[in-house]
Amino acid sequence: MSDDADLTHDAFLGGKLMLWQPKTGYRAGLDPVLLAATVPAQSGQRVLELGCGVGTAILCLGARVPGLALTGVEVQPKVAALASRNSPDLEVVQADISDLPADLRQRQFDHVLLNPPYYDRAASVRSDDDAREAAHGEALPLAQWIKIAAKRLAPKGQMHVIHRISRLPEMLKALPSGMGSIEVLPITARKGRAPDRLILRARKNGRGDFILHPAQVMHTGTEHGAKDDTYAPEIEAALRCGAALIF
Repeated sequence: MSDDADLTHDAFLGGKLMLWQPKTGYRAGLDPVLLAATVPAQSGQRVLELGCGVGTAILCLGARVPGLALTGVEVQPKVAALASRNSPDLEVVQADISDLPADLRQRQFDHVLLNPPYYDRAASVRSDDDAREAAHGEALPLAQWIKIAAKRLAPKGQMHVIHRISRLPEMLKALPSGMGSIEVLPITARKGRAPDRLILRARKNGRGDFILHPAQVMHTGTEHGAKDDTYAPEIEAALRCGAALIF
């Protein structure tokens, strides 16, 4: 584990959750917090996050919904150690998601969370920082993330993914047969702008119709730095108070 001089201890959800994370390199942003806010988990359910980092998404969910059984998988040893340090209630498995331990492959979960790397390195430039590269650079194809997640779902379990909206066709194509009740929430920075991200939800053995929800607007202002530029009320509640973001 890194020396504490190389770490920061940061507040999330308005201080309800404190997380150790590296001072430099990849640091948790809004996306894992938003992802956690959209998961309709209930006390007593089992939750798995693939590529959990320091635990931001899954621990934000745990802070909102008590009584969950939380498991995270993280490939980087130092980052996995920080996830363990961040909560004694989080079971952390240090492994590559494409080579999960046998005991984990025998388990099923009610919810599986994914915040995969956003950038296909065949079409972008690699970061010089190894931790940042692991978080942002796609080593394992996105389709494999989705297929691995689907295998870990219990019947009627739900997969939850946040990603770039340009990857939606690929994500839909990658969903295995039997994954249904698909819902997509586009996310846009401001009203009138094209969405750049999305949250996708799908249920194992789901039979519901596909739903494309209206875009969730992040900011009320027309431009960054404007006097009236604040988070939309529902986004503020999710980020600062740990409230659910329902769709």
